[in-house]
Amino acid sequence: MKLPVVKKTKSGYSTDVDVLEKLKKEDPIIEQILEYRQLMKLNSTYVEGLKQYINPKTNRIHSFFHQTITATGRISSTEPNLQNIPTRFELGKRVRKVFRPEDGKIYLDSDYSQIELRVLAAVSNDEHMIQAFKEGQDIHKQAASKVFKTPIEEVTKEQRSDAKAVNFGIVYGISDFGLGEQLGISRKKAKEYIEQYLEQYSGIKEFMENITEEAKEKGYVETLFHRRRYIPELKSNNYMVRQFGSRAAMNTPIQGTAADIMKIAMIKVYKEMQKRGLQSKIVLQVHDEMLIEALEQEKEEIKQIMKQCMETAATLSVPLIADISEAKNWYDCK
Repeated sequence: MKLPVVKKTKSGYSTDVDVLEKLKKEDPIIEQILEYRQLMKLNSTYVEGLKQYINPKTNRIHSFFHQTITATGRISSTEPNLQNIPTRFELGKRVRKVFRPEDGKIYLDSDYSQIELRVLAAVSNDEHMIQAFKEGQDIHKQAASKVFKTPIEEVTKEQRSDAKAVNFGIVYGISDFGLGEQLGISRKKAKEYIEQYLEQYSGIKEFMENITEEAKEKGYVETLFHRRRYIPELKSNNYMVRQFGSRAAMNTPIQGTAADIMKIAMIKVYKEMQKRGLQSKIVLQVHDEMLIEALEQEKEEIKQIMKQCMETAATLSVPLIADISEAKNWYDCK
């Protein structure tokens, strides 16, 4: 089709997703190829793929949950991985409709509101972020207002969305290159965004600098609950490996602490349900979200337990907030 060549491989021209995304405007067929691939992937991974895991006796899928696989301490799920059911695009999300509670029961889905940013506020002691969470402000709007020097009531949707990317980029140790790619802006502009952000949130800047230095000295970082992750990468001779190390040093105390809090919350919820002799069960955990299959008559009591246990799982300088929704399938939750 005489399309421009973006990338070559050993055997010819590359047609991977990144390449096709860049060529989208060249011909309408490219959009359709991308869509076709997405449908094929969905079908093979989440339709045909999940079928083989249905237990013939229980008619359920029983996944394995591991506590010692991830480096940050998050629980992971395999055979099948129920934590990576897509949520970003509508068609993928619909896979969640096949997960339903038994008759007479309902799903209660509780998730932490912005737990990683709340943990970041707490561990960095940044006054602006702490204030935003204490006052119940929209944290992405606040960041947009500070980075783009715009009054908070005049922040546009686009600005909020860009600030959100910077907020989470900071949590995950994103580079100016990575942020530029994500937002479709130049590397220089992305670098400016990050610098302006760190100028405004000086507590976070200080935390990021200190934690990397501390990790270099000690060889490890810790979550708020003193769970350690050793980071030998910081001593590597390879620049890219060291960069990975410093991102891990920044991200682990945040993501690791959030994972600890969720585990504490799950234990509290479980014990409280046992204590009251309730029959509802925790059936799934997806990082900051907990799914309970509850008996209709226990529903209101379980909601109270979930909210209470999740919001008191840890005492930070900012409040923890858990949002709860109910539905007859996983898709309709929240």
